[in-house]
Order: sequence, then C-alpha cells, then structure tokens
Amino acid sequence: MTLLVAGLILFLGIHSIRIFAENGRTALVSKLGANGYKGLYTVVAIVGLVLIFIGYGQARMTPSMVWNPPVAMRHIAALLTLIAFVLLTAAYIPRNRIKRAVGHPMVLAVKVWAFAHLLANGNIADFVLFGSFLIWAVLDFRAARRRDKAAGYVRPPEVSALADLITLVVGVGGWLVFAMWLHVMLIGIKPF
Repeated sequence: MTLLVAGLILFLGIHSIRIFAENGRTALVSKLGANGYKGLYTVVAIVGLVLIFIGYGQARMTPSMVWNPPVAMRHIAALLTLIAFVLLTAAYIPRNRIKRAVGHPMVLAVKVWAFAHLLANGNIADFVLFGSFLIWAVLDFRAARRRDKAAGYVRPPEVSALADLITLVVGVGGWLVFAMWLHVMLIGIKPF
C-alpha cells in the first residue's frame, strides 16, 4: 500500500499544482522555462503512475475487503465508464456539444470513472486509489471553473453534428475495446 500511496502523492500532487499553487506554478515556469517545467512535470507524473500501478498490483495480492458490492454495481459501473469514455473523447474532438456544455470533459470523465469504480469494488486499495482520484477530480473541476470565470472565458458557440457523432462513435468504440479486451490484459480483471 505504501507504493500506491507514494504514487498517488506524486501523480496527483503534480497534477494539483494549478489547484493549490497557481503562483508557484508560474514561478516554476519562469525559473525552469516552459520546456523545463513540462519535463519535470512529465517525469514526476510518470514515476507516480508507475508507483501507482506497482502499488495497486501489490495491494490487490492481499485484499482487505471493506464491503462486497452487489453484482448490480458492476452493471452500473459499466454504464458509468461508458459515459466516462465519451466524456474523455469529447475533450479531444473540437466543436462537439459535450465539450461546449461541460467545459472540462476530461476532468468530469475522471470523476465519473472513479465513482464507477468505487461502486463496483470493495477492497481498501480500491477505496484509496479511486477515492483519491475522485477527490482530486472534484477539486480540479472546481478550480478549472474558477479559472475560467476569473479569465472571463466564454466557450465558443460553434458546434458540429459531425463532431458530436465522431465523439460518440470513438467514445463508445474505445469503451468497447477497453471493456472487452484491454481491461483484462492491463488490469487483470474482466469487467463482464
């Protein structure tokens, strides 16, 4: 569990600089330069992610169950992760209605993904992992909305039905590939 917690501190910590220390981020960028800051950010995030994978894998070897979720939770989690995949896709497809409505679909996708996994898993390591991501995403979404408001950001009004269709098709397709094959290959758990 120690490696999992250390990885979460590094990964979510570096991703929280804009939430808690915007001025510190600005100071680091001016000191290291944009590329230096991005390099440091990337290294810390990768090290954190590797520690999360290793720590979560180790913690799953000796599970400490908090609760035993009913089977229905797996189905609810599957539906929620489908929504999360569509939201994640919306972050990268320009001019789609979801991005225009939500503003920060990637962070909302993390919230939905983490919540779904909290519903379907009862191990303490799951609570630590997915609970941490959920708390981070709630704080990040709120901070991003505040930054948008302070900057007077107005979302572009142009939307495209084609962009909406692409968002849905790619999101659903990505979810299918991940749920049917990649989840078991990468995580070792078959969702269905």
